[in-house]
Amino acid sequence: MARISLDNPQYFLNRDTSWLAFNRRVLEEAEDEGNPLLERLKFLSISASNMDEFFEVRIAGMMQQIEDGYNEAGPDGHTLTAKRDLLNQLTHEFVDDQYDCWNARLRPALAENGIRVLGLEELDPEALRFVNEYCEKELDPLLTPVTVDPAHPFPRVINKALCLGFLLRRRRRSSLTYTGVVSVPRALPRLVPLPSEGTADFIFLADLVAHHAVRMYHGYDIVAAAPFRVTRNSNLYLAEEEARSLLESVRTELHNRRKGDAVRLEIEADADPEIIDRLRSVFEIDAWQVFPVNGPVNLSRLFNIYEQVRRPDLKYRPFTARELRLTSKSKDLFEELRQHDILLHHPYDSYDAVVSFIEAAAEDENVLSIKQTLYRTSEHSLIVPSLIDAASRKEVTAVVELKARFDEASNIRWARDLEDAGVQVFHGLVGLKTHCKLSLLVRRDPDGVTRSYAHIGTGNYNATTARIYTDLSLLTANPEVTRAVHDVFSFLTAYAENPSYEPLLVAPLDLAEKCIALIEREAEHARQGRVAHIVAKMNALLDKNIVQALYRASQAGVEIDLIVRGICALRPGVRGVSDHIRVRSIVGRFLEHSRIYYFANGGEEEVYIGSADWMPRNLYERVEALVPLRDELLRERVKREILDAYLADNRKARLLLKDATYIRAWQPVHGKRNRRPPTGAAAFSAQDFLISLAEGKAPAVLPAPVPARRRKVTVGKER
Repeated sequence: MARISLDNPQYFLNRDTSWLAFNRRVLEEAEDEGNPLLERLKFLSISASNMDEFFEVRIAGMMQQIEDGYNEAGPDGHTLTAKRDLLNQLTHEFVDDQYDCWNARLRPALAENGIRVLGLEELDPEALRFVNEYCEKELDPLLTPVTVDPAHPFPRVINKALCLGFLLRRRRRSSLTYTGVVSVPRALPRLVPLPSEGTADFIFLADLVAHHAVRMYHGYDIVAAAPFRVTRNSNLYLAEEEARSLLESVRTELHNRRKGDAVRLEIEADADPEIIDRLRSVFEIDAWQVFPVNGPVNLSRLFNIYEQVRRPDLKYRPFTARELRLTSKSKDLFEELRQHDILLHHPYDSYDAVVSFIEAAAEDENVLSIKQTLYRTSEHSLIVPSLIDAASRKEVTAVVELKARFDEASNIRWARDLEDAGVQVFHGLVGLKTHCKLSLLVRRDPDGVTRSYAHIGTGNYNATTARIYTDLSLLTANPEVTRAVHDVFSFLTAYAENPSYEPLLVAPLDLAEKCIALIEREAEHARQGRVAHIVAKMNALLDKNIVQALYRASQAGVEIDLIVRGICALRPGVRGVSDHIRVRSIVGRFLEHSRIYYFANGGEEEVYIGSADWMPRNLYERVEALVPLRDELLRERVKREILDAYLADNRKARLLLKDATYIRAWQPVHGKRNRRPPTGAAAFSAQDFLISLAEGKAPAVLPAPVPARRRKVTVGKER
């Protein structure tokens, strides 16, 4: 038989259709009646926000490439124009399904539970009086109606701003129609609470603007009106090598982002065709970029209902994260770390321990210096003020990534505040984003010895997202690890390259090469008949070299379990290529964000955690770090408590089939009769289990995951 070429496009899934499949899994959570109702509404809102970013980054970048004359095929064989045509169909179908979820499922269910989103025609006299008064006192002072004519050009509509378009006719010149535009004020809530008893009632602000339009356009008849929203290209195009100041370059580009080329027009489905034609002309977009929607423009604003309605019975049960407890022999965290490493699993383990690690360093007079990377941090960060406070008493260095997408503005503010306080602020390396999550403290301990302490994480230094993202934190005083972290900081601040960063794997220097070597080592174990198993958990799997290495390992007999939340370019279950590979995605209460890489290694197990997904941008375009867990107890915890729980999940897990579709873990393969989801003791959710574990309520026995299978294979051959 002919040897299999692993360059064959049929072995690679398209990254953008794979991403849409992920967003569909988010939408499925909105449709799942097993979730609390307001949480379902939040999932719908998240799916809409995800789609915004998809258009302003991925679709925008694709269109820019096509416009620049590029049309190369990717690993999956799709050219850019072919992908554009495919995404045209899939995105329109997806938006239709989002609005079907809202109109047919969520809105009626909310009404049944006393939460109503009303139209003007549904208002009672009292609510109508409130609306008129609200329009006069709150809305009207913020509105600027525009009638487009030679003296009044079409206003500059900023990215994702909700507007209303009008067809207007002067009463004295009835034969002419004009375009009217009003921007809906961002200072007001998109959903306005209405006075009511026994129910929580809302009305969309856009409806109030339309209602008030008659008073704004005196002397005109309003022929037609429609709310609309434009999504613009939000990519930053920086010439870093030519920039005198990266900070000023990013600041300038942020201003330009608001005015980028239009890539999508959302508009009410029953809008007058003349309004659509005029807007298409203004924004210079094609017909496929127009998305008529059967409901409110911008479903992400439905999140306001989730925030405003106090109905705990319609939300997830709150839980209290497990606090870090020091052993009885330890007086403080630093003494504890001199005895052993600490592993935290957020949000089940409180993030306060990480904040305390940095706060204690800022306050401790024995800490001589602090080095910190910042990629995304919260608006009300406790970590940044600690660094600012420490700067007057010790050496403080911060590497702030200004190009963290959609957090650029807040990072610029933090960078300036840090600089003003005397912190040495760096912005990483030209052409590379700083994505690693590292903190390094140097301390003169009570015994007179100067030691280093490090935090290495899989998630950002953001206490807000740490409550809803799953991530891992390693706190360590291991001299080899802290020395390597120090060398990474030298790389970030001075571009000083070391021959080795062991025991860390560091991108873009050696991480890709060493990950492939670890996979190939596992393949050799399989060929020698030793235990060979890979379990890798990440946000996305896209790198062609990694995918091909996994295919080769599968051909050698390695059992491979991939837990990939989002994009996955690998096609599992292909005979002779990926028979031994299983891919699952878990979408649930928390955003799965941790990156974990487990290798059975012939019985000498190794586990790595860190900031890098197996994507080209992480491996070659960013500074990333993976760290091995050297403590056997920590390795055991990650494998038996965390990874095994994800592999046992039959409630929130979806399995990727070789035809690129996903099914629920409890569903049979195509062609068999559907079953109901498991209930009672048979149902197992990894996230629910980990919550129970943190609360001390977990079952004594974790359900066994699907066992790693052993098969005899013919290496590199079709069977």
